[in-house]
Amino acid sequence: MSTRRKVLSHAALGALNGLVAGYAALAVAELASVAVRPGAGPVTAVGGAAIDRTPAGVKDWAIRNFGTNDKLILQLGIVSVLALFAMALGMLAPRSRKTASAGVLVFGVVGALAATGRPDSTGVTDAVPSVVGALVAAVVLYLLAGRLIVAGRPRSSPPSASGVDRRGFVVGAFGVAAASTGMGFLGLRLNAVGARQAAASRATVKLPAPASPAPKLPRGVDLKLPGLSPFTTANRDFYRVDTALTVPRVDVDGWKLRLHGKGVSRPLTLSFQDLLDRPLLERDITMTCVSNEVGGPYVGTARWLGVRLADLLHEAGVRPPSRGGPADQLVARSVDGMTIGTPVETVLDGRDALLAVGMNGEPLPFEHGFPVRMLVPGLFGYVSACKWIQDIELTTFDAYDAYWVKRDWAAEAPIKTESRIDTPKPFASLKVGSVAVAGVAWAQHKGVDRVEIRIDGGDWRQAELAAEGPVDTWRQWWWQWDAKPGTHTLEVRATDRTGYTQTDARARPIPDGASGWHSVVVTVT
Repeated sequence: MSTRRKVLSHAALGALNGLVAGYAALAVAELASVAVRPGAGPVTAVGGAAIDRTPAGVKDWAIRNFGTNDKLILQLGIVSVLALFAMALGMLAPRSRKTASAGVLVFGVVGALAATGRPDSTGVTDAVPSVVGALVAAVVLYLLAGRLIVAGRPRSSPPSASGVDRRGFVVGAFGVAAASTGMGFLGLRLNAVGARQAAASRATVKLPAPASPAPKLPRGVDLKLPGLSPFTTANRDFYRVDTALTVPRVDVDGWKLRLHGKGVSRPLTLSFQDLLDRPLLERDITMTCVSNEVGGPYVGTARWLGVRLADLLHEAGVRPPSRGGPADQLVARSVDGMTIGTPVETVLDGRDALLAVGMNGEPLPFEHGFPVRMLVPGLFGYVSACKWIQDIELTTFDAYDAYWVKRDWAAEAPIKTESRIDTPKPFASLKVGSVAVAGVAWAQHKGVDRVEIRIDGGDWRQAELAAEGPVDTWRQWWWQWDAKPGTHTLEVRATDRTGYTQTDARARPIPDGASGWHSVVVTVT
């Protein structure tokens, strides 16, 4: 074997050593997290820390390009970086085992700091999985590297595959990989126990009949045209945008909600059953994510069941700022540490702000906040829609900046009047003749009054509107187009009940939501 090939072979064995050590670190950390909590694992902790420290513009880019897969991409990226780091240390180890092993410990420190620095951290014990995993990986790297050191080779001479204990290395690496697989699998199984318990607790939930059922939807509220979004969005299709790398699985039996803070004369602590025992409202409400680009998919309508949040605030003695109340911000906290800041006035102004327990006739799905989430019609989700809520504190905007406000998003963000073309799709190839152009428009808590469409910058033509649902829901529209041959640009705009017509000025989602007219380009032959 040539010297070059020997060097490459030796480097490959070193890289394999690093990968085996890294694999052992993650597997042992997963098992160690059973004694702490699943969220303390290094990948989740480092991923969460990365999300917290990512600039708002980068987050917006990730959501725009990867949608709900953004978290999977981040996790794959973390594992890839870890693998490259581990391979580099593995190739260094035959020359300096102590230095390479120390490098592994650095990764453990990073994971430990990330875990203990998360908003949902339970304390220094969150560092245990990363530290234990790093110690095991350092030992593995050190011992296996000993099989790759050629006895008597001067430190300055190039590495060689001759004289290496290949058999000992392969047996050791295989043994470590097998043991790591067993420990990792055991850790995953044990960590899944809590998730199974939470799923079992959700399965036992029987939602009571609402004391105030949703108003009956008028006939014709859903046009049921091909390609047009249905009026009610199925749970499986409802958008999900949040920062949770792993969806919290909360056991309803241990869940409590605390309501306290400035201007609260009678603090409340409520169980899930306490909420179910109260009069429940059922309402159709359209929700919109602030990350939704013009024409984007992050908007949907569901039938929500929950407790009127204003009733709880009144019971706790809270007064709105307009009536002398000292708090103008309601800060909702999630079990994963997320904080959402909402103007108190919007919760108490008569709209159907809810602590929701049901979605489209079933308990909330875990992805959408089971057991309880908050939502306030007319406000973007990042200032109103805390999922997995467990704490509500009354405070002021001057005293506290919630999670997204610290990251340069606006503190107050009413949903903007917008519209979208659902059909035809962008770059569709159409036949000459009659073409149904259809879509949705939304102006939550204001109502949609008119939708107009134009072709190739011509005159605006008024579209037909579906029957109007509740004021907090979107509205479908359609227009019959006599399509002529050629390439055409279709644009849409909406006017709400206040008389405001959406602007053509393009704005990105940051800091308070996108604006502009949605357009699609089609070809007619």
